[in-house]
Amino acid sequence: QVQLAESGGRLVQTGESLRLSCVGSGSTFGSYAMGWFRQAPGKEREFVAAISWGSRSLRYADSVNGRFTISRDNTKNTLYLQMNNLKPEDTAIYYCNGAPRYDTVVLGALTNWGQGTQVTVSS
Repeated sequence: QVQLAESGGRLVQTGESLRLSCVGSGSTFGSYAMGWFRQAPGKEREFVAAISWGSRSLRYADSVNGRFTISRDNTKNTLYLQMNNLKPEDTAIYYCNGAPRYDTVVLGALTNWGQGTQVTVSS
């Protein structure tokens, strides 16, 4: 089981950029597919982006495709989410999570969620 800690969220203006980080503990981080998810007030948690363990496979939600970029540095046990051209509808708590299988992450069939990091985009 990988322990994860998200950071980097803050209040930004529409159109600004932000980079989120997720640091994983343990030796299994590099072998896990990872993903970013978000939950806006009053809504269900939704998939944002996924990356395979070796970064060969990437997937994005339609709502963020072309604006967000997921990446990872397995030497640092760190997952990133670069968010550009932020919009008010991107306001949410952002979570990272992972699993041994890539399709599990894409489907969001995950447990043991962390605290997340709050991103607020003002108009």
